[in-house]
Amino acid sequence: MNTLLGIPLSPFVRKVRVVMAEKNLPYDLRPVFPGSDDAEFRALSPLGKIPAFSDERIGLADSSVICAYLEKSHPTPALLPADPVAYAHALWFEEYADTKLFHVCTEGLFFERIVKGRMRGEPADEAKVAASLKELPAVCDYLEQKISAGALGGGAFSLGELAVTTQFVNLNHAGEQVDAASFPKLAALLKKTLARPSFQLCLEDEKSLMASLG
Repeated sequence: MNTLLGIPLSPFVRKVRVVMAEKNLPYDLRPVFPGSDDAEFRALSPLGKIPAFSDERIGLADSSVICAYLEKSHPTPALLPADPVAYAHALWFEEYADTKLFHVCTEGLFFERIVKGRMRGEPADEAKVAASLKELPAVCDYLEQKISAGALGGGAFSLGELAVTTQFVNLNHAGEQVDAASFPKLAALLKKTLARPSFQLCLEDEKSLMASLG
């Protein structure tokens, strides 16, 4: 059995869940928070980061490593294109999502407003929130340009679109939206991606979690 350790509201856990849904892979989701001292989790993730993963052959941590393993071990449907240029684009947008988008959407907004504000009952760092909101238009503009150039969303669904979209889910959870009037191509790509059954399965789970936070 495939086992995934992490919490559903993590963009990195969501990334792996969507990959597994796209590949029709069953799995058991074990709720584990980052930094947990759970022995099984720490054996798989010595850095204490989520998600962690195991199957009958291997134990892994880091969403990008897990997704790469799943792509090799379950190659159909492919989420990394065969064409070298498209392949490089998919990997780049995964990296951009995991770093820059994470910094703006998840770390700067979701963590401050949801994790601190609603889960922990702590005041958000409003300076950090404001800085992230100031960065957001430039991030969206960059992605809008890349979509216009065909580097993102121009072919079959890939890990690039998936990784970008999962960070914007956390932006939405934090009460913000992409300005569709200013960035119509990005808004359309996100809407199309979020409509996929693989994302809808995750979002259904997350609705109840978000509602429980009040």
